[in-house]
Amino acid sequence: MDVTRRFGWRGIAAQVGLGCGFAVVIAGQAAAIAVSWGDDYWWFGAAVGAGVCVLALLRRRQRAWTAAAGLTAAGVAVAARWVAELPQEPSPAMALGLAVLTGSAVRTLPWRQAGAIVVAGFAVLAGALAPALPFVPAVVMVAAFVWAAGVAAGLSLRVADGRRRATAARVRQDERLELARELHDVVAHHISAIVLGTQAARLVVRRQPERGDEALAEIEAAGSDALASMRQVVGLLRDDRDGASAAGTLAELVERFAERGPRVDLRVTGDESRWPPEVASTVYRITREALTNVRRHAPRADTVTVRVDEAAAAIVAEISDDGPARARRSPGGYGLVGMRERVEALGGSLMAGPGDGRGWRVRATVPVRERAVR
Repeated sequence: MDVTRRFGWRGIAAQVGLGCGFAVVIAGQAAAIAVSWGDDYWWFGAAVGAGVCVLALLRRRQRAWTAAAGLTAAGVAVAARWVAELPQEPSPAMALGLAVLTGSAVRTLPWRQAGAIVVAGFAVLAGALAPALPFVPAVVMVAAFVWAAGVAAGLSLRVADGRRRATAARVRQDERLELARELHDVVAHHISAIVLGTQAARLVVRRQPERGDEALAEIEAAGSDALASMRQVVGLLRDDRDGASAAGTLAELVERFAERGPRVDLRVTGDESRWPPEVASTVYRITREALTNVRRHAPRADTVTVRVDEAAAAIVAEISDDGPARARRSPGGYGLVGMRERVEALGGSLMAGPGDGRGWRVRATVPVRERAVR
């Protein structure tokens, strides 16, 4: 597997930076022990500290097992220090590795496993501290502080992750409710057409019985459209403006955006009158969200390109800008979360990421079924 795909460039850079930090601490610790204890003592703390730091670098694969292995190594080192004449443990390098392992575990693991790792880390520190009481070695104090900072960082990130997940879930739920209202409008429209068609068919059959099949065919088509819309949008609804035609609504949206933002190049192909209302409103809202993100995160963009094309069985909307090539998202990314929920509810897909060389690109594919123009 490609490493850049698995971790991303930011993750790789963070790992490299962390590894360099570990190396500096291990080297500084070894030099300090060699000066204060002699050349025969630096290797033990450096070897154990390096082992724990390597586990910290490998933590993403098995966070629970790497944390447990690091704590075991720390416990063995603390015990060995009291059996043999060795420098104080946990050493600064080991403490830093344990802080990363514990913080990562607290952030990601279930509460029981995370709690067990915190308790085990506290026990290791207590084991290093208890025999020296009432005098607390400076090395143990530093180790305790670094480890506690790792626990606090992991806990704060866990809380932040929980809030983000809750917000994303709320956005998805709001989008489902919005789409649910759309179902009401769509079905009400088709039911009204069926009722009117039935009334007209009764009059036609009385006066021109030979046209009865034609009238019934129109009622059948209206009923089929209603069922198809219900299956696509079950649970959903829109606001009145979203129900307008895609071309007109998009043109108005682009005009409003261009008044206070960069120039917009709009192109819409295909017969918009054949698009179901739920598809037209989805394309509109995706475009609106993408343009809003351009205004927020790419104010220096000169041009925004909006392309809406009707493919064989789908509407493909692509919005791109020529702003600086950097990662951009709406705050927390929740706008696109809601849009992705809407698009996937209709059986489509949505992609957002850096463009080719510059700017940002949003591309949505929304399936559309054929519909007779009445």
